[in-house]
This record gives sequence, C-alpha cells and structure tokens, in this order.
Amino acid sequence: MRALHLALTGNIASGKSTVASLLAAHGATIIDADRLAREAVAPGSAGLDAVVGRFGSQVLQADGTLDRAALRQRVFNDAAAREALNAIVHPAVRRLGDTAVQAAQARGDRIIISDIPLLFEVGLEHAFDGVIVVDAPPPERLARMVRDRGLSEADAQAMIDAQWPSERKRAGATWIVDNTGSRDALAAQVETLWRSITQRLS
Repeated sequence: MRALHLALTGNIASGKSTVASLLAAHGATIIDADRLAREAVAPGSAGLDAVVGRFGSQVLQADGTLDRAALRQRVFNDAAAREALNAIVHPAVRRLGDTAVQAAQARGDRIIISDIPLLFEVGLEHAFDGVIVVDAPPPERLARMVRDRGLSEADAQAMIDAQWPSERKRAGATWIVDNTGSRDALAAQVETLWRSITQRLS
C-alpha cells in the first residue's frame, strides 16, 4: 500500500516543532526541512561552497562552519540576497528530502510527514497528500519569541511580518491545529488529528 505523504507547516513560534514531536510519538516518520537545510550547507558540501562564493568568507565561523547569524543578517532585509541564498539551498534541500522520503517508503513507513516552515512561500503545498497547518495568534507568537528566544519585540515582529499571514496558510490547509492552550490541549488536538490521518490512510 502506498504511503501517505503529508506536509506540516506553521509560522514562526506557532508550535510546529512540538506538533512534529507529538506526531512522531504516534508513529509518523518526520522529515525536517530545517535539518536538511543544515545538511545542505555542512562543511565540505557543494552548498556551503556556493554560499561562500556568493556571500564571501565572512559568513564562515573560525572552524569553517556556516555562521548562520551573520548570513541571516546579510539576507534578512535584502530580497535579492535572500533569493540568491534560496536558489542555492532549496534545490539541495529538495534533493535530500526526496532521498529521505524514498528511504522511508522503502522501509515500509506508512505515514511520512515533511516539516517545511516555508511550504506555501515556496509553492510546495500541492506536492503532498495533505497539509497540516499549526497556528497561534500573532500576539501570542510575538510574546513567545520575546520570552523564549530573547528577541526584541521589533526583531520578533520583523520575523513574523516576513512570513505569509496565517489566514493565507489556513486557507490552504487540510487540517489546522490551533496552539492557543496548554500542552495537554495541544496533545489532545494532535491525537484527534492522528485519528483523521490514519482513517485517510485506510
């Protein structure tokens, strides 16, 4: 029987990583695009060579690994630089993701979930059997970023504003998880979600 391949997405500080962990505990195979993005620019990779070729050695740390904070600063307010970085990283992440999905299918994994923060922004939402969107109100996400990540309100708001608004993502969702309550409430929602996913599989 063919595996069910779903996408999991959500704006920054929505709780998507927590939902991914809960789904993994239910038995889903999680493919994390952020982890693949780190792999795509690991030391010795063609991706890292391309990033250095485009942005210079000042985006490297002393040990030769990518200085993510320096690179983020370079591209955050520069659309052309951000597009150049995406053109390097996104194809490599896609290749790594395809390889991971094929390996999961070969193992016989039945429910495969690709965790892709910018799913809608890069136009990949139609490549999956369904889309899970994790959401929380912007003021709540702002408060989490300030509290948990030590960001200033201005920096946190700029990161929120750089992503698509939640309403656009919710409109393209197959399932929506509203992360506005307790961890127990979130776990209960994910349990309901898991039952819906497994029903679709059968």
